[in-house]
Amino acid sequence: MELPATKTFRVIASPAISLIGIVLPFRRTTGIYCRAFSALNRPAPNYQGHVPLTSPERGALAVGSAFVSLLNPRRGDLIAALGEATATPYFIYRLRDAMLADPTGRRILRNRPRITSHTLSLTSLRTLPKNSVGRAYATWLDREGVSPDTRDTVKYIDDEECAYVMQRYRECHDFYHALTGLPVMVEGEVALKAFEFANTLLPMTGLSMFAVTRLKPAERTRFWSTYLPWAIENGIRSKEVINVYWEEQLERDVDELRAELGIRQPPDLRETRRTMREQSRLAKEAEGRLRASVA
Repeated sequence: MELPATKTFRVIASPAISLIGIVLPFRRTTGIYCRAFSALNRPAPNYQGHVPLTSPERGALAVGSAFVSLLNPRRGDLIAALGEATATPYFIYRLRDAMLADPTGRRILRNRPRITSHTLSLTSLRTLPKNSVGRAYATWLDREGVSPDTRDTVKYIDDEECAYVMQRYRECHDFYHALTGLPVMVEGEVALKAFEFANTLLPMTGLSMFAVTRLKPAERTRFWSTYLPWAIENGIRSKEVINVYWEEQLERDVDELRAELGIRQPPDLRETRRTMREQSRLAKEAEGRLRASVA
């Protein structure tokens, strides 16, 4: 539906937007060109918080956020901006269509649930049976020191429904962590992003794998030999995880849900790293004793 020509919102441009005064055609969510606009003469937003971008701005946002987030993977705001800048014109629509093709996905789009500490009681989730989805989610959040309230709000995707799809993906990310058991350290995030890329095809998840260059040699070897093959196999084989109505699965056995989705847990990364550190410590101690005996 076209927005009335007189309807206006206040748009606050993000510092990430480059002020490129090039006039380009603007496409509404219906796919019809409405009017040209420049960086200094933006059309009204399609939803609260939306910031329409010109094509040069979108490209600059994608390149800049990719470069800086590679240097500093903890910049979640730039990773979010990268995800939005690269999701259009095709990939976020493909994900939206996957939801429309699924009965549960359609209900999610109709109900528009949000995942925050206000909509989910973490105190209640901690009282659920040990192997339930909700308990696994709350336990993972507590172990990693993560809150469901840290997800940035979508603002650079023009289509309002697709903006919700991106927001839903973003807020479900920690459930993917809980389901796979992967931690928030860079090695775990890269492995999960590889899984998400194989499952959702969102470009940001694939681009995030370049962070593998920041890993130590042993970690890179482990990623290529163990976690990347796991991610590709399970991401392609499993059902579209965007169509899981997590709010309705909280009391369900987590192993049962994994089996239904077709997801096999990877080796416990924290335990693997702990074992390797212990082996390295023992090897150094043995080497020290050997040198002492020779001396």
